[in-house]
Amino acid sequence: MMAKIWCASGVLVSGLVVVSILFGNSAFGMTSPEVYGGFVYKEHEVPTRDRILYDQFPQNFSWGVATAAYQIEGAWNEDGRGPSIWDTFSHQPGRVYQNHNGDTACDSYHKIEEDVAMLKNLSVNHYRFSFSWSRILPDGTVANINKAGVDYYQRLIDALIAANIQPMATLYHWDLPQALQDIGGWSNDIVAVYFNEYADLCFKLFGDRVKMWITLNEPYISARMGTEEGFHAPGFKHQGSTIYREAHNMLKAHAKAWHTYNDKYRPTQNGVLGITLVIFWGVTASESEADVAATDRYMQFHAGWFAHPIFLGDYPEVMKQQVLKKSRKQGLTSSRLPSFNEEEVRLIRNTADFLGVNYYTSQIVANAETVGDKVGYLDDQDVAVSFDENWPKCDVPWLRPVPWGLRKVLEWVKDQYGNPPIYITENGIAEEDKGLVLADTWRSKYLTAHINEVLKACVLDEVDVRGYTTWSLMDDFEWDSGYRFRFGLFHTDFDDPYRARVPKFSTDTYHEIIQSNGFGKPFDDDEEASGINDKLWKIFKKFSYLFKRAD
Repeated sequence: MMAKIWCASGVLVSGLVVVSILFGNSAFGMTSPEVYGGFVYKEHEVPTRDRILYDQFPQNFSWGVATAAYQIEGAWNEDGRGPSIWDTFSHQPGRVYQNHNGDTACDSYHKIEEDVAMLKNLSVNHYRFSFSWSRILPDGTVANINKAGVDYYQRLIDALIAANIQPMATLYHWDLPQALQDIGGWSNDIVAVYFNEYADLCFKLFGDRVKMWITLNEPYISARMGTEEGFHAPGFKHQGSTIYREAHNMLKAHAKAWHTYNDKYRPTQNGVLGITLVIFWGVTASESEADVAATDRYMQFHAGWFAHPIFLGDYPEVMKQQVLKKSRKQGLTSSRLPSFNEEEVRLIRNTADFLGVNYYTSQIVANAETVGDKVGYLDDQDVAVSFDENWPKCDVPWLRPVPWGLRKVLEWVKDQYGNPPIYITENGIAEEDKGLVLADTWRSKYLTAHINEVLKACVLDEVDVRGYTTWSLMDDFEWDSGYRFRFGLFHTDFDDPYRARVPKFSTDTYHEIIQSNGFGKPFDDDEEASGINDKLWKIFKKFSYLFKRAD
């Protein structure tokens, strides 16, 4: 008799229907030779660059998944949480795709047990999450501590520790308390002081169990999209000015928090603290001197902008000269890019125990001098960026899978900054929302190819990569795109009040890589075909907590 199964959403289906829902018409091509053969993408088949490396990561390599507070927690106005800039922004009509918001999101505030169960079944070593600053400190200051918010994170951290999963906690993932935005946000240097006090409180409350800290997530995106282009909260278009002031203060905030941890907590807590930067690889459009120089500017303007001060003590020289040149051309007597005094250089330099790297894609870079005296961060760079139309595409316009670009990024960090410890803190791909689609072969390919490039960086290039984290655990609120794009390993049903989560096929791909700590030799065709039914059963068994039998 065919067993009947209740899905987590409460829908009664038969076993065959579940198989169809999970895998569609590709159910019996799950581990294809395309994925585990010599190459992953037909568009990337340079033998010396793209061929799969069969080897293992170092024994203590850490595997994880990532989320962020505003994107998954929901409960936006419950239990004393104060509003953040993303609550304000997303509640303004027209700011977010179809006026979506994070009011409920994945409802993770009420689903610690479910979230941790998914993590356990993936067999991850660490879980990257972020604290909601305004859930802990509703007005952004330590004068008003919200006990209910603190208790939520205590329960989450305790549940992770009980599951033998290392918490990797991000202090700031773009959700500034609205009360601090009301006094100028990151452009007001007092916010760096408030951030340090908030960080100090988190170290005190959670540092006995949290041993991996990230101060800021992608400050480049936060400043550029939030105050230069206006697509993210708080939604300003202060082109060519506020972006640099905000970044300057974010760097000081990061450094203050690092020193607080280093001087006050590290001796007893023995943790590490770093920062996460998004880095896209710049592929030179040609071998011309102008394009090569433009590609260096591209890398320094978005990656070196933050990494140089932290590792070397100052902004990249090419960035300083470029913004100064543009500022003078616009009639200003000084650069729009702030400078560090000697005290600030000492404060900021050498303030990262590791570098978190978020990588999604690469871009073609060519020299393109701005005409006239237009003011803007992008205009300051004198570059033009594009995609190679031969690269694979996905549903997200700004993302093309370029796995070898990740290896290039890791080599670049090693060469620029003396091979610091690196954790990949985000890496992933999305599909546009088309309902319950679980046969995500594109994600399996993306994960396989990109993780293999990290392996090459570790084994062949001797880059000090300590761990890999994919984005994301489950489909969530994707900022100005709302729920349009799904990056999750688990499908989230946003039409279901319960927010049911169902594993996609890529959960099995990622789990297998984790279990192997890398890539073993592939099966031959006969072995693969004979194992399909076992694989189906293994997936059901592994994620059985999502289903219950109906008698």
